[in-house]
Amino acid sequence: MHSGKTVFVVNPHAGNRATGREWPQIEKMAQDLLGPFHAFLTQGPGDATRLTRENLLRGADRVICVGGDGTLNEVVNGFFDETGPIRNDAVLGFLPNGTGCDFCRTVPIPSGIEASLRTIREEHIRTVDLGRIRFRNHQNGPSSRYFHNIASFGLGGEVVDRVNRTSKACGPFISFIWGTLVSLFSYQKKRIRLIVDNGEERTVDVFNIAVANGRYHGGGMLVAPDAVTDDGVFQVTVIGAMPLPLVFWHLPKLYTGKIKNIRQVSMTAGTKVAATSEQRVLLDIDGEQPGTLPAELEIVPGALKMIMRG
Repeated sequence: MHSGKTVFVVNPHAGNRATGREWPQIEKMAQDLLGPFHAFLTQGPGDATRLTRENLLRGADRVICVGGDGTLNEVVNGFFDETGPIRNDAVLGFLPNGTGCDFCRTVPIPSGIEASLRTIREEHIRTVDLGRIRFRNHQNGPSSRYFHNIASFGLGGEVVDRVNRTSKACGPFISFIWGTLVSLFSYQKKRIRLIVDNGEERTVDVFNIAVANGRYHGGGMLVAPDAVTDDGVFQVTVIGAMPLPLVFWHLPKLYTGKIKNIRQVSMTAGTKVAATSEQRVLLDIDGEQPGTLPAELEIVPGALKMIMRG
């Protein structure tokens, strides 16, 4: 049994409010398996970051996030302030229970609540990389945040914006498929100036660019099949512009792992990415839509300790 102080940060709105309905049962199961802990329920955007940071400063050494990828992103950001890590010894656990839990498709975190709790009890700790992105928020001011999975720009930002403004009662796969299909009909290709590491700037017309630490986003799209969460580099996937009928023809390949077979797709690895555009290009950062280009991204190797299956 863990001897330190454990706190749960719970998003009751995750999974179309399913987490809030299920929390009493989850809480009892967690107490039986993990022993005593303190639980904090979020009420709105930013709460998970604030609650995580406050509890780490008060001495918590294990924070368990309950929600989806968006909640996990907030909790991850609570482990850091402007100067870096708040507590180098603190660890993060994750109970995936949201609309999208794409990160669990890459790393060994089980999707079921009981299996996830047993993984946390066993407490095998792995160190993972994070991305850090600097961008423009919706007030056109400078902003920055960390991401554990994928940051993308182009169609991805518009899909996430649409999905997050509508009901997700039909589940993550259908929600993201619907959001993708609807967004495709109104999407105009984006012209983006892109630099990876210290290479030459290139201008590309794209549907989407994904800067990936994990492999999946958008409810199961395998956009970065070679991404590894502890290798110190991003995989950068550029999906070039193409006619709409060709997009629909290739769309299944994003779910079947055959994205490399699409001629308009290119992939590279790097530790730094810079992207700008004269158009308004929305960002998707771990399933949330906090702002727009221009953006600068960098990998932060070994930034976070996470509990995973051994």
